[in-house]
Amino acid sequence: MPRFLREGDTVAVSARLANLTDKTLKGTIKMQLFNALNMQPVNLFANKADGEQAFEVAANINKAVTFNLVIPAGLDALTYRLTADAGQFSDGEENTLPVLPNRALVTESMPMMVRAGQTRGFTFDKLVNQSSKTLQNKTLTLEYTQNPAWYAVQALPYMMEFPYECAEQTFSRYYANSLATNLVNKMPAIKQVFDQWKASNSSALLSNLEKNQELKATLIEETPWLQDAVSETEQKKRIALLFDLNKMSDELRMNLDKLQKKQLPDGGFPWFGGDRADRFITQHILQGIGELRHLNIAGDGLDAVVPNALNYMERQLINDDKQVKKDKDYATRSVNDMEIQAWFARSYFLNSPMDAAIQKLLTNYLERAASQWTTQNVYEQGMIALTMQRYKKPAITQQIEKSLLETAQQSDEMGMYWAKNQRGYFWYEAPVETQSLLIELFTEAGNNTKVVDEMKIWLLRNKQTNNWKTTPATAAACYALLLKGDDILATTGTSTIKLNGKLLEELKPDVKADAGTGYLKTSWADEQLKPALGKIEIQNGGTNTTWGAMHWQYLENLDKITSALTNIQLVRKYYIQKQTDAGPVLVAVDATHQPKTGDLLKVVINLEADRDFEYVQLKDLRPAGTEPVDALSTYKYQDGLYYYQVTKDVATNFFISYLNKGNYVFEYQLRVAQPGNFSTGITSIQSMYAPEFNAHSEGGRMGIKP
Repeated sequence: MPRFLREGDTVAVSARLANLTDKTLKGTIKMQLFNALNMQPVNLFANKADGEQAFEVAANINKAVTFNLVIPAGLDALTYRLTADAGQFSDGEENTLPVLPNRALVTESMPMMVRAGQTRGFTFDKLVNQSSKTLQNKTLTLEYTQNPAWYAVQALPYMMEFPYECAEQTFSRYYANSLATNLVNKMPAIKQVFDQWKASNSSALLSNLEKNQELKATLIEETPWLQDAVSETEQKKRIALLFDLNKMSDELRMNLDKLQKKQLPDGGFPWFGGDRADRFITQHILQGIGELRHLNIAGDGLDAVVPNALNYMERQLINDDKQVKKDKDYATRSVNDMEIQAWFARSYFLNSPMDAAIQKLLTNYLERAASQWTTQNVYEQGMIALTMQRYKKPAITQQIEKSLLETAQQSDEMGMYWAKNQRGYFWYEAPVETQSLLIELFTEAGNNTKVVDEMKIWLLRNKQTNNWKTTPATAAACYALLLKGDDILATTGTSTIKLNGKLLEELKPDVKADAGTGYLKTSWADEQLKPALGKIEIQNGGTNTTWGAMHWQYLENLDKITSALTNIQLVRKYYIQKQTDAGPVLVAVDATHQPKTGDLLKVVINLEADRDFEYVQLKDLRPAGTEPVDALSTYKYQDGLYYYQVTKDVATNFFISYLNKGNYVFEYQLRVAQPGNFSTGITSIQSMYAPEFNAHSEGGRMGIKP
């Protein structure tokens, strides 16, 4: 069988009957197909009667049988059961395959905020006025709470379940588990709610798939909406299971072990695999460990990670120092982003001793930063201010805070924010992380509750579905929202919600705000989802500002999805590689030159970038009837570009830490395995930590001959 299937594919599946006896056997071979999510039978055979075939096989002879399948839309996973029965002898096989859509998921969000005593109406214009004939609604989710801390609680599972195994996301899983464990241990209210959810009488989501973790990972990676619950009962149970103390304890140990194994001998961490430490990722992990220590929830196991990582970071600072010492303006040289981040991460570890050389560098940095902070962007100013506060330079911190308050903008709708805090191409131009850092600054150094509450409004307005777009942003936002004391989940007052003029209680009688938390979440899926639900009215009868959002997810044909304009061009071509006396010859795949089973295909991807990017993922989906030749993940180098190549069941990924402006060619090989007609999927590129910067190639189809 192929590793996966796509909607619209036709595939010829072959099996081999082996008669191991010394006489002729007669019988039937049967293929049964089921929707893996509910185990209901489905008939996908090109000829509806092909599901059962008679056979006669002579003694000690093998015989091939073929089933032609046509894969429809709307099937998320397929379980097949193949059996051969010759009376006295029988054999069988059962397995489950993901069925991927030939379309992409789009998420639209409408944040909602109602201040105390207000009644406000909201209209989700794109949902109410949808006109595309190819658009397929998937889910509409409404969440509302009296307290923003619940947004952090709901976002933690996103970090725990993120599908990639790079060092940053391994740490994010550890970070999320640490926060979750602390919440459950310290707050009886949250533990009561989760125990209630866990005991609810509902079947676990994707129960037929949960046993197969590899398949589950593929489905999460390629069809993330499959994990969204079809009822709030199942969704609550799934979240409660993630917050189970025993499970979290196991996850903590497992992710700590993975993190320790990823740390290189020099103390640094790579982004993905290999033996090249990434300075930003190492400093980001150190900063995260510092945040956990700041919240007094860092596990003892991190003590083995910190000293070597600090040594790596300090060596980088010393190397920087050596490289610029010959500069005549050495003493007053400009501070840079990596230096600012390094000393900020170091400020979480005041109890870790510094040698004389590092102490001298710190003194020099503090002097330069004190005079240069005005030329830095908002994120860097926040890091400098907190660093100054921790190294006993409060006067500079106060200057920066005063400047930030003078340049801030404020509105009833958006709270307090900085207009120049716009998304850029680099890590220090990340809006959510910047806002979260400034919340930490004004919580720790400003002690200004009113300002912090207004800043949290902007943070919550920027939340999308179950996360803040990326794992670092989600981690930063959760940290900022959970910085308060143990009363963060207290709630007062109630809100009345109407959708299209009807009370939520009428539309969803089972949905009630949780006692003790004031949080509610419900969703409508597929045919339940009506555009009129996008008209909402909320009355806040409490004394606090209340928060909510409606998230609409739908599938749309790739050629109808508009992506952010990033001036990246992608072109992918397939070639049949034929061996001749003169050497290998490449023949372009087209209508007259189609591959056949056993052929070797070369995939050639041309990438053109008109500016520099950081932490880029290039992902090339492949036809279901092909198998990758390169199975091992490895670092590669070509045309001045280092990248890490990872082969997955569905796609080949290229992870590029730094992509310089220019033109690049990526190549890899596929072996043709099954005949049929297959969707090729698309090639896409995306900045992993600024997902709005993306591009994709055209999709297509490939016919494969037997």
